[in-house]
Amino acid sequence: MLAYTRGVAADIYKALADATRRAILDELQERDGQSLFELCTRLTMRHGLGSTRQAVSQHLDVLQEAGLVTVRREGRYKFHHLDTGPLREITARWPAPDQGES
Repeated sequence: MLAYTRGVAADIYKALADATRRAILDELQERDGQSLFELCTRLTMRHGLGSTRQAVSQHLDVLQEAGLVTVRREGRYKFHHLDTGPLREITARWPAPDQGES
């Protein structure tokens, strides 16, 4: 189990290390279930990122491999959803101190 946990954690850290991927997660947090086209538009308009659809698609693949994004297909369209479940591993490893602790 430890090897699995380390692998998953490494994927999460790799996914979070990139500013564009963090922006994608921010966009999915704000409006879940977006298509690739919607995400590209929002990244350009709101973040000033001029990434190609192919580049954003590759970022989404990394996020999906880390378990942070899930994909739902409807016909020829794919809709991307945020999954914050894998982030629990990080908070379990380094829990926030209680407010009363110094």
